[in-house]
Amino acid sequence: MLIPSKLSRPLRLQHTIIRERLIARLAGTPNYRLALVASPAGYGKTTLVAQWASGKNDLGWFSLDESDNYPERFASYLMAAIQQATGNHCVRSEAMAQKRQYANLSALFSQLFIELATLDRPIYLVIDDYHLLTNEQIHQAMRFFIRHQPENLTLIVLSRNLPSLGIANLRVREQLLEINSQSLAFTHDEARQFFNCRLQQPIDDGDSQRLCDEVAGWATALQLIALSERQSNTPTHQSAQRLSGINASHLSDYLVDEVLDCVDSSTRDFLLRSSVLRSMNESLIHRLTGEENAQLRLEETERQGLFLQRMDDSGEWFKFHPLFASFLRQRCQWELGGELQHIHRAAAEGWMALGFANEAMHHALAADDKPLLRDILLNHAWSLFNHSELALLEEGLNALSWEQRVETPRLILLQAWLAQSQHRYSEVNMLLARAEEGMAQQHLAVDSVLSAEFDAIRAQVAINAGQPNEAELLATKALAVLPLSSFYSRIVATSVKGEVLHCHGRLDEAMQMMMQTDQMARQHDICHYALWALLQQSEILLAQGYLQSAFDTQEKAFQLVHDEGLTQLPMHEFLLRIRAQLLWSWAQLDQAEAAARQGLLVLENFHPQQQLQCLAMLAKCALARGDLDNARRHLIRCENLLSNGQYHSDWVTNADKPRLIYWQMTDDKSAAASWLQQTRKPAQADNHFMQGQWRNIARAQILLGDYAAAEAVLDRLNESARRLRLVSDLNRNLLLLNLLYWQTDRKTAAQQALIEALSLANRTGFVSHFVIEGEAMAQQLRQLLQLNALPELEQHRANRILRDINQHHRHKFAHFDEGFVHRLLTHPQVPELIRTSPLTQREWQVLGLIYSGYSNDQIAGELAVAQTTIKTHIRNLYQKLGVAHRQEAVQQAQQLLHLMGMSVSQA
Repeated sequence: MLIPSKLSRPLRLQHTIIRERLIARLAGTPNYRLALVASPAGYGKTTLVAQWASGKNDLGWFSLDESDNYPERFASYLMAAIQQATGNHCVRSEAMAQKRQYANLSALFSQLFIELATLDRPIYLVIDDYHLLTNEQIHQAMRFFIRHQPENLTLIVLSRNLPSLGIANLRVREQLLEINSQSLAFTHDEARQFFNCRLQQPIDDGDSQRLCDEVAGWATALQLIALSERQSNTPTHQSAQRLSGINASHLSDYLVDEVLDCVDSSTRDFLLRSSVLRSMNESLIHRLTGEENAQLRLEETERQGLFLQRMDDSGEWFKFHPLFASFLRQRCQWELGGELQHIHRAAAEGWMALGFANEAMHHALAADDKPLLRDILLNHAWSLFNHSELALLEEGLNALSWEQRVETPRLILLQAWLAQSQHRYSEVNMLLARAEEGMAQQHLAVDSVLSAEFDAIRAQVAINAGQPNEAELLATKALAVLPLSSFYSRIVATSVKGEVLHCHGRLDEAMQMMMQTDQMARQHDICHYALWALLQQSEILLAQGYLQSAFDTQEKAFQLVHDEGLTQLPMHEFLLRIRAQLLWSWAQLDQAEAAARQGLLVLENFHPQQQLQCLAMLAKCALARGDLDNARRHLIRCENLLSNGQYHSDWVTNADKPRLIYWQMTDDKSAAASWLQQTRKPAQADNHFMQGQWRNIARAQILLGDYAAAEAVLDRLNESARRLRLVSDLNRNLLLLNLLYWQTDRKTAAQQALIEALSLANRTGFVSHFVIEGEAMAQQLRQLLQLNALPELEQHRANRILRDINQHHRHKFAHFDEGFVHRLLTHPQVPELIRTSPLTQREWQVLGLIYSGYSNDQIAGELAVAQTTIKTHIRNLYQKLGVAHRQEAVQQAQQLLHLMGMSVSQA
């Protein structure tokens, strides 16, 4: 729950002077990104902005306190203030904030700005007491906020100092409205109005001007002068002389003499006891002071000018002026130190009665009341956990001794989930093991449900660590015991069980588990697990070769991301990445590359190591296009990341695949040999990641000429893939086996493997997997087409693959090299013109590049010669071939290729 008073704009105090000159300046606020009202304490910043905000409906107000230095808490209140300003327009952003479904504050703000941009009216957000923020992560996010906020939003910041918000840059760009202490200082006329409203006997203008000058227009000092005269009959000029030249840090003695010592003992006790509250209402004051008419006491204190301010329109919530509150808390420690623990305990109980467990925990910690703290944690910890009060929970748990936590094992479970949620996986098992040991020493029994919840979180840690057997054992034990009411642990255990089945190649069972996880997660509004379950379903369908069904499942996941505001979760990048992999398989390279780049945008605020898989995907896109230079650039980045971090083996497998393909295309045997010597060799091949790693090994062995070893690997892979119905892996394995047979001159076996691969591609839709094998694949496909050995669907796919090879790869492999030209010239059916007017080797190369669709400029770049030289070669080969223009040259080249059994229709 959010405390209403933190989101309420203060009401004007009684007898407040309307400061027209400053309100007129604030009227220009819509023309600026930021309005900054900055001055030391007591200059009337909050009162001024509250006056200006009066009557404005499109305005949200957020009053900070020290507890808002936690990003999640800051985000929740800021979003609530935005919703005030917009009339609850930003529903998705609010949901993201409430469910912590954002990577960081900047990611949340990005979604917020999308929604705000659809508003057609100006809105305002006021953040009061900004100086209380010390968290650099929040400062950085707010700088992002100001840089990118939409034109219809103005931020108004009230602070005692210049905040770290890029002020200088805004000032230079004239996007900053500033009101400082010099502007806020009372003028002579304002001081006169002030005294006339507050003093029983008016003073003449000269005295008023002199008093104003002596305190340099400081509003708090003027208020103290007036208060002093009313309560102690001290002449106003004496109060002014005493206040002249002092500042907020030297007020304590003055406040004791002129305020605290001048009120009756009942009021003094009320002020000191209530000072422990950051905000207060009637019920809280009654608990702390015993006042029967607490509301009346609050209103009377406000009327007396004792620095108590209303915080909402209803007059229910109040708070002390920050200067006075700080002073009172210090005096409370000195004068009521023996009772302070009791006061904080009463405050905690009061907040609990109102339903604010976070404020209650703050006071329970201050009271060092361990039993109360324990009760709050046991009854409200998960609510606090779900509202992102993670730091407060950790502080509360750490305040209890280890023995106290062990005596209440559910607190240990809470601590373990805190560690898990913050990716401190290594702490979880250590924490649980230590707890079980401590419980055994104290002869405390662990009930079966708690033990099952321990097993569920251990199962999650085990699957994260790549230990599927251990994870399966723990998840199965947990699910056998957990009641339906332990829904979170049941969702976790069910998800882990599905992952384990996936790892073991039991895909149908894994699919059922992940569908069950999705259903349970949606039922209990655990959106991130629902998304995870859809991602796993998509991967299972991909492994089974059902790529269209996987695509449809991904569409459901994208819809969930959109509906629940999950765009900045790392899992969104996972979704974009597997979409890119699918599109790459279908040779939709532009769309695949766009998805991978969008994934990189999701990760821009995360550690660069997270980018590895998207970069590998970009490298694969470049390789499929035959763009080796671009592929090399992406692979260099991948290699830098691999050498500077620890990665899950599956990530390494995915990153190694484009490296091996690149080495194959560039015939880099040295790199392949070095990699093969160091790479891991999985014990099994029961899932697509292990299959992928063994395929990487086989590709390296083929490149190095170790055909027997590669064949043994591929035979083993195919046996597992057929047994477990890993259709996509079988499709990939057959293509690599085809390459091996082709290079070892087993043409019949190569042809059989290729025909089966083409048949499987009717289900998988694979294209790029064929294309990256280049000219060797093209030659075989041409032969199959020439022999008319393929059914209709396979013929269609073969022609599509040939067109892509011709577009992207032909120039890399078939530049009419010397061997080809020799065979052509000795062919009995070669045209006589070709035989009698032979082209030079360079002219044959130019013809090959013309056939591949290269422009003159591209040909010059490929052959590293001047364009004028290329024009000469083209003119000569046109004359020798008897053609007049480029299209005729392409047709002539196609006829020659057809003659040599290498015909392919042009795309």
